[in-house]
Amino acid sequence: MSIILGIDPGSRLTGYGVIAQQGRKFTYLGSGCIKAIASGDDLAGRLQTIFAGVSEIIMQFNPNMFAIEQVFMAKNPDSALKLGQARGAAIVAATNAKLIVAEYSARQIKKSVVGTGAADKAQVQHMVKTILKLPATPQADAADALAVALCHAHSYDSLVKMSGQVKKTVRGRLR
Repeated sequence: MSIILGIDPGSRLTGYGVIAQQGRKFTYLGSGCIKAIASGDDLAGRLQTIFAGVSEIIMQFNPNMFAIEQVFMAKNPDSALKLGQARGAAIVAATNAKLIVAEYSARQIKKSVVGTGAADKAQVQHMVKTILKLPATPQADAADALAVALCHAHSYDSLVKMSGQVKKTVRGRLR
């Protein structure tokens, strides 16, 4: 069984989603948002909040896979830089826990979960709710993070099948 942590990074709100995968079956384990807004306008404080939050989630769920959305080129270069730094804080938390980091573009994630790379947030939320059989629609950032985890599950299985390799476990971590 794989436990996958998906991250939708943001400098103020970072979504997270955790799923278990056994074969073709997905189970929802948890999701939510790390609110770095409470840290104020101090970017360093917000990055520390993201790092600590992701570290805590890793300790709580003990994932063996980590996936994160790539930075897209925003209209505002300053926003893109802050987003990149938020991603960095989350990635460092994952690498400190000895997790291998997988990265996916927004288009890849949407195509994997919805079937089209041009899907909107409502479509992603609906499909995440449907695939994971959730009783309610998750908040947008949490749904995006769950979509990242689902995308990784689909992509990882495809890569393993294409390579003909068998999944190996090393100290509880899939390799």
